[in-house]
Order: sequence, then structure tokens, then C-alpha cells
Amino acid sequence: MERRKFIKRAALATGGLISMPYILPSGLLHAQTTPQLAEHVVFVLFAGGVRQQEAVLQQYLAGSQNENIEGNIMYNMLVGEAPEDKIAYGRDDVQNNIIGAHPIDRILETPLELQGTLFPEVRFARGGAGHFNGLCTGVSGNYYPTQGLRNRPSAPTIFEYLRRHAGFKATDCWFVGHGIGGSRPLLNHSDHPDYGRRYGGNFLAPLVTFGAPGQKHFMDFKNYHPETDWEIIREIRNFLNNNFVAEGLEIPHLYNTPEEENQIREFVRHMFEKVKSNSVILPPVNDNRDLKTIGYAVEVLRYFKPKLLVVDLSDIDVCHSDFTAYLKNLHRGDHGVGFLWREIQRIPGMQDNTTMIVMPEHGRDMDPNPIQDLNDWYAYDHSAGNENTRRIFTMMAGPGIDANLKIGGPDNPIGDASDITPTIADIFGIKHQVEAAGLMDVNARSLFDRM
Repeated sequence: MERRKFIKRAALATGGLISMPYILPSGLLHAQTTPQLAEHVVFVLFAGGVRQQEAVLQQYLAGSQNENIEGNIMYNMLVGEAPEDKIAYGRDDVQNNIIGAHPIDRILETPLELQGTLFPEVRFARGGAGHFNGLCTGVSGNYYPTQGLRNRPSAPTIFEYLRRHAGFKATDCWFVGHGIGGSRPLLNHSDHPDYGRRYGGNFLAPLVTFGAPGQKHFMDFKNYHPETDWEIIREIRNFLNNNFVAEGLEIPHLYNTPEEENQIREFVRHMFEKVKSNSVILPPVNDNRDLKTIGYAVEVLRYFKPKLLVVDLSDIDVCHSDFTAYLKNLHRGDHGVGFLWREIQRIPGMQDNTTMIVMPEHGRDMDPNPIQDLNDWYAYDHSAGNENTRRIFTMMAGPGIDANLKIGGPDNPIGDASDITPTIADIFGIKHQVEAAGLMDVNARSLFDRM
């Protein structure tokens, strides 16, 4: 019996590892020195590589396919009229076999651009426009032009700064990842010796944890006996090792406070019940992975009310081979952001007390590659050194942020991809401590200092 109890506990701990590898006691170093601008921040890595031409420039097909059709397909975020012809970014008309014929209804009556501040021309200043460099820059305020995949950032992440300097708990800090590929499970803390694992945030890959892999092994928190269920135990171990561990390294030991451990265990049980009853909070349209990920991010917000939640989207990256699918996923990303902002305003304690920041991880090339999709539209990569890949935008809304303000433009770029970490630190009143650490890129500045 005791062995069965031990195996059950081990399975629970292993199940938690898929969702949240680092649950650590808080550690305060230096007191907060300036007032907070908001009590909560949600940062959306509007990821996968977004061309300015289809986003803030609202060129639709005119900037890519030699089609003289412009329009705004991101009308929850941006002000502008939708395209009037060759609509291919909405939901499919299955009955008539027409791709993307029905645009998704807007969620926000007032676009975020009118509710907050838009930096329409921000620069991705250093290194190639790869996903690792882009994601790491977003969460750490530093560029990683030579560091490869499946490595932790070498400079501290915003999670570590907040936990060390603001005294946040691990359950105050969440990274909700689109998946467990590449380096995503490694972005919740760095390898820096002064910060690192003891100040990490929680990582959740909901489509793994609560999708088919998690349901298979963890939905009912099965009791696994080491004699009769050894093959299943080995399968679980191999699944985790293959997805979470850099070659030659072991999964670090978990440090759980009893309160956080119980809270997270109950969250996992709660979510599996919601999966069973088909009651997970999802956007009205949820036909891709990004939209499902945003739905689970809302569940984390409702359950934990964290100080910081970072959510990573990636489906836009299909632009490498399918421009039509890229347009559809860009439109869905906007739908998801609108839904996320609406749901934040419905959460007691977060309503009118949350800042949301949205930024692509990097841009995409100006010129197409040779691949054409079903509409004969050319695809686009994100090549190292291509200047168009260095063009991104940043948008933020929330308490203390000016409404309907636009800063910079094509001829006057203002802002850097490394700005998000000092901006979040500024919102939580620890900007000076973070700057004093001297571990961010030389270009990194709080966006409030750029206004």
C-alpha cells in the first residue's frame, strides 16, 4: 500500500511537471521603491513572425501579392476598415468550398488602439529573426544572436526580476506556452548565477497538459504500481524527458511550498473536470491552437489572478508555406487578443487593474519565397539580416496608459524589442533595481520613458 501511495504521489508530481516545473518560495531582495501602475500585467507574444504590411500597415494583399486590395483584418486591435474583396481570412464556407469566406465578428466595440498606446514602428535590433532570439528578447530584455535552441536564456527573465526584487510568489508568475517544442519550457528562468531556478515562474503548456498526452496519463491521477504498470511509468518518464530536458541534463528538483502545491494540484483537477465537461473558457472561434491556448490562459487568470502572465502564440508561423493560412491565423490572433482583454475585464480584482502588452516576436521578409498556396499567393520567411523582419509593433492598454496615442511611425521608429522587460518592471515599481543589475540590452528602455 505504501508503495502504491508513493507511486501515486510521484505521478502527481510528474503530472505537475508538464504544467509548471518551478514552484518556488518567494525571495525578496531590495524593497520596491516606486508605486505600481497596475497590480497585474498580461504580455502577449503575438508570435510566429508578423509582417508590418498585413498588420499595422493594413495592406492585406497589396503589400504581398500584387493585388490592389487593402484593409484591416485585425479590427479588435487596430482602427481601420476591413478588406472588401478576396476575403480569405475568416471561417471557411464548407458548404460552398470557399476558403476563409466569413470574417470573425469583432469582440471589442472599441479597438485596443483607441483604448491605449500604439508604437507602430518598433525595431528588433540585434541578431537574426529566429524564434528563440525573439521569444527570449521579449521575456528578458536581451538579445541572443548566437545562442541555440533548447538552452535557457543567459540573462534573467522578467519572472526572476519580479520574484527577486518585488517578492512575488511563483504562482504570481506564469508563462503559458503554445507548446513544448524548441525552448518554450525553458523560458521561465535563466541560467544566470545571481537569479536562475530559485526565482523561476511557472510554465504551462495547456494543449499538452490538458490535451491528449495529459489526458492519457494524468486526467484521473491514476495509481501506477511499479510491478504491474512499469511500462506505463517508463512511458511517462520518456515523454517528459524527451520534451523538457536539454541533452545530457536532468529535470531539476521541484521546490513546492505546501500552499502552492495544494493550489496547483486543485487547479489541475479543476481543469481536467472542465475538459471532461467541455466547459473550458474559449474564444467564440477556437479553431486553431493559439485560440485554445488563450482560452487556457484565461483559466489561469481566473484561478490564480497572477501578477504576471505571459502567453505565447505561434500559429502565424505558417507563413513559411501558406500565406492564406497566415492571414487566417493573424485574424484569429486578433480575435484571441480581443477575447483575452474582454475576459480580463470580467475577472474580479483584475478588472480595470491590469495592463496588457502585445508585441510580435519579430517580423517577416519583404520579398516572398517561391512557395504558392491554394490561392496562388506567395509565402514569406523571416530571414537573418532582412530589414523587414526587424519591423514590429508594440501596443499596451490599461491603467495609467494614455488612450488613443500613437508614438512613432515608418519614418520615425520608436521602441525596441527589448523594451518589454523594463516596461513590466516599471509597472511593478522595480525598474531601478532591474536597470541597476546591468543585465539588459543597452537599447532596452521602459516604454513609459519613450513617451
